[in-house]
Amino acid sequence: MAPARARRAPALFGYVLSRPDPGLFDSRTGRLTRIGDLSVVGPRLDLWRAPIDNDRLGHNPVADTWRNIGLDRLHYRLLGIDTDGDAMVVRTRVAPAATDLSMYATYRWEDTEDGLRLTADIEPEGDWQDVLLPRLGLRMALPAWIDHATWYGLGPEEAYPDSGLAARLARHDRTVDALQTPYVFPQENGSRADVRWARLTGPHGGLLVSGAPTYHLTARRWTSEDLDAARHTDELRPGTAVHVNLDLAQHGLGSAACGPRVLPEHHLTARQATLAVTFRELSGR
Repeated sequence: MAPARARRAPALFGYVLSRPDPGLFDSRTGRLTRIGDLSVVGPRLDLWRAPIDNDRLGHNPVADTWRNIGLDRLHYRLLGIDTDGDAMVVRTRVAPAATDLSMYATYRWEDTEDGLRLTADIEPEGDWQDVLLPRLGLRMALPAWIDHATWYGLGPEEAYPDSGLAARLARHDRTVDALQTPYVFPQENGSRADVRWARLTGPHGGLLVSGAPTYHLTARRWTSEDLDAARHTDELRPGTAVHVNLDLAQHGLGSAACGPRVLPEHHLTARQATLAVTFRELSGR
């Protein structure tokens, strides 16, 4: 299969101004709605993963804490859409449903020669000191006809902070369906770590996502909430989109179901952080 071709940057957005077109953003949510001709449900801060067995079992399981503060029920509020020079700046507040904790996420969008660059700055508000996060990154959705992933990073199988010694750094290819690890009890799975770039493609084109320098990639045909709600793999049915996570990090896996918890060096805590990625539409295969 010949690699998908990246469209030249001037054709990406179809505007004359040097900054991203405000019309590409939903005025109610601040989310990006398309990249060139590719429709997207734009990236937003994501903190939730479907708990794995090790999150749910053992003494004082961490998954109970996550649910008690409402990390599985995040509330999003748009604070403003502004311009800063040639950049479009979207400011939001994200809060778990059952606490006064929150995070401010500021998305800075810039048109570059390589594509549409996003710099997401994340700043916690409140006392997050004793809270371990499931994940810290961005979530977006692409059309359901996206069916293939090619990436340069760890693989070919899943790799997490404390479970990836068998992974190797290389160029890998998988169908979106083959990215999933079908655990008997549905749970978080399929993340590929240290990704430099990834092409998510289908018969009508696709998207190139380049990291600055890296990110963790997950792509699946159901949401984290669908995965969390399922009790058997046959309950997971493809929907109307491919759901993509671009993570700075995830909490480690540990072995609490039969051994030690996640080691301290693999704990994910709330902190100021920045994730930078560049999006570029790809032409057909």
